[in-house]
Amino acid sequence: MSDIQIYHNPRCSKSRQTLALLQERGIEPGIIEYLKDIPSADELKQVLSKLGISARELLRTKEDAYKEHNLADQSKSDDDIIAAMIASPKLIERPIVINGDQARIGRPPEQVLEIL
Repeated sequence: MSDIQIYHNPRCSKSRQTLALLQERGIEPGIIEYLKDIPSADELKQVLSKLGISARELLRTKEDAYKEHNLADQSKSDDDIIAAMIASPKLIERPIVINGDQARIGRPPEQVLEIL
């Protein structure tokens, strides 16, 4: 196994395509099924730091939980958004590939090649 990790949802086509892209290049990433193994607030903050984005930029805005947690409210802090992601991990954009201190969202899947 390599040092590369993927936050993966096997039901998501982009996540499956990104995993296949890595495997085609001989990379067997550590797979984190974030819907089963929900990341902690600290883990999410580390991922956000590696991505170089805010918590709001990692949100899936079309999920029902987005409305349920009132996340369109621009006054919500990163901590509020991270708490919502932990409560409803479907809110986390996927897939996320991490290599050392860098990360990319696999949308499109080829975007993760930038950090390999």
